[in-house]
Amino acid sequence: MSAITHDMPAVATRTYAGLVLALVSAASFGLSGSLASGLLATGWTPGAVVLVRLGVGAVALTPLGAWSLRGRWGAVRRRLGLIGGYGLLAVAGAQFCYFAAVQRMEVGPAILIEYTAPAAVVMWLWLVHGHRPNRVTLAGAALAVVGLVLVLDVLGGVDVSASGVAWALGAMLGATTYFLINADHSTGLPPIALAWLGLVVGFAILGVLGATGLMPMDFHASRVDLAGSEVAWWLPVALLGVVTAAVAYGTGIAAGRRLGSRLASFLALFEVVASVLFAWALLDQLPHLVQLLGGVLVLAGVVVVRLGEESLDQGAAALPPVVATARPAP
Repeated sequence: MSAITHDMPAVATRTYAGLVLALVSAASFGLSGSLASGLLATGWTPGAVVLVRLGVGAVALTPLGAWSLRGRWGAVRRRLGLIGGYGLLAVAGAQFCYFAAVQRMEVGPAILIEYTAPAAVVMWLWLVHGHRPNRVTLAGAALAVVGLVLVLDVLGGVDVSASGVAWALGAMLGATTYFLINADHSTGLPPIALAWLGLVVGFAILGVLGATGLMPMDFHASRVDLAGSEVAWWLPVALLGVVTAAVAYGTGIAAGRRLGSRLASFLALFEVVASVLFAWALLDQLPHLVQLLGGVLVLAGVVVVRLGEESLDQGAAALPPVVATARPAP
């Protein structure tokens, strides 16, 4: 028991670091919508925006990714299937499906369907790995979902196409894959390396889709309206690649390793709140009062989920050491 007691400060420090990384990741991802909207307004296609975002992000992470793999290239060879699946589903697939969904339905319902991923993570861990959530975790999940609905302000009633729903569900599966693989400690791949390789694979896949005409690719060098000023096109492109891809994926994977897929996926709901705030600051799209209330509920839901996670951890710590160490990591 003394070993468990001495380990508590290290566990707490790791958890707090994971919380910070998760919030940085969510905020970085949330910036992408505001940056992309300016490019889209000048005639860029969604596929072109995603392609340059992943390409610039992959280039930005190349030095750190290669450095983190020194002496570990064997892990890359052993995990080619996982890396390919991560790039296909969690990176390229999630973004391609999301943009295909918003071509057929409004953005609000599409992103709401995609962000049912945290619930899918909970169900996956429950059904496949036996990590049954307690009532506190389920209550926090419900509260966060209610807040998310209010943030997206989709209660007024919108027309939703069946094909749009299908594509949004595909994006949800991609996001679920992202959270589950991020939290996998057994890959042998450093977080930065997995982010880098995932971006490379995603870029390659989207490049093939563009080259074959399956995804329209239109680029323009026009100046972009951002925060009330016109800026050169390369500025939002650079921010999309470095901040919303390289930083977002790198910190997201590092957070998943520290927090587990369940808590990390719920903290990622802050991406929606961050998207609203960035749209307010950069695009002068002032959120409604109901959206601000939704943001508070999302925050409250994440706190409740965290309390549920802590109660599970404390329950495991109270068990005899052999039993506690036998409990699968969330």
